[in-house]
Amino acid sequence: MHYTGTIWRPPYEAASLLLEVTAGCTHHQCKFCTLYADLPFAFSMSPMETIVSDLKEARELYCRFPERRPLRVFLTGANPFVLDYQKLMAISEQIHGCFPEMRSIGCFARVTDVTLKTEAELEALHRAGYDGLTIGIETADDEALRFMRKGYLADEILTQCRRLDRAGIHYNFFYLAGISGAGRGEAGARATAAVCNQLHPMIVGANMLTVYPDSLLYEEIQNGNWKEESETEKYREMRTLAEHLEIPTVFAAMGASNAFQMWYALPDDKKRLLEFLDEVIRTSSEEKLRRYRESVHHL
Repeated sequence: MHYTGTIWRPPYEAASLLLEVTAGCTHHQCKFCTLYADLPFAFSMSPMETIVSDLKEARELYCRFPERRPLRVFLTGANPFVLDYQKLMAISEQIHGCFPEMRSIGCFARVTDVTLKTEAELEALHRAGYDGLTIGIETADDEALRFMRKGYLADEILTQCRRLDRAGIHYNFFYLAGISGAGRGEAGARATAAVCNQLHPMIVGANMLTVYPDSLLYEEIQNGNWKEESETEKYREMRTLAEHLEIPTVFAAMGASNAFQMWYALPDDKKRLLEFLDEVIRTSSEEKLRRYRESVHHL
C-alpha cells in the first residue's frame, strides 16, 4: 500500500480500509493547521494505476482474512472530495470492482469541494457509494473564519451542506473549540449551533485547538494579533455548543486534542453530556488542563 506522510483519519473510521487517493490539502492556508507540514508539496493526486495496485494488494490481504473484510473505505488526504466528478466515479468503480461488498466510501471534504459538483453529480456520487463525508467546518463564527483564512463563511456551510442533504449524502462535522479566540468562544459556539440546527450532521465532533510553533497562528499570537482561549474557556465553549444543539446527532470528542473523551447521542443523552462537562469545568484546574495541552506534541 502506498501512503505519503502522516495519515489522518477520524476516530470513527478505525475499521475502514484506508486508501490514499490524494496527499496534502488544496487550500493549505488555515493559520492553525500544521497537519501536512511534513509533505514536500501542498497537494498531489495519486495516479489511477497506484490506486488500482493498492486495491489489489488490499484484496489479496483480506482474502486471507475474510472475516475482517471491510465494508467501508476511507479515502485519505485532507480533501479528496475536491477531485472532479469523473475521477471520483472512476475510483468508486475500482473500489467496487475489487470489493463488491463495499457499502460506502468516505473521506475528508472541504465545504468548497461541494461547490465543484452539480446537483446531478452529487446524486450520482451518492449512488456510487460516497457517504459519510467528514467536513472540518471548525466554526460558524464568520470573524474567526475570516481571520483563520478558512476560505468560506457560515452562509456557504449552510448552502453546500443543504445540497449534500438533498443529494442524500450524509456528513459529519469537525468543530474546533478555541478557534474564536479568548473571550469569544461561547459566542462562536452559539453561532455554530445555529447553523448546525438547520442541517443534518450525523456527528458533531469537537476537537480542541492546539497551537504549534510552526503554525501561522503562533506568529499571530507572538505579534499580539490574537489571544488564545484558556483551557477552561474551551470546555465552557464546548458546553455552550452542546447545550444549543437542537437536532438529533452524536456529540463526540474522541481525538488526541481532547483531555476528556466523549460520545453522546442527542437529544436523549444531552442531560448526561451537560452534567459531564459541568463536572469537568468544576473539577479540572486550568493548570491541569494546560499540562495536558502541552503534552500533545502532535495530533
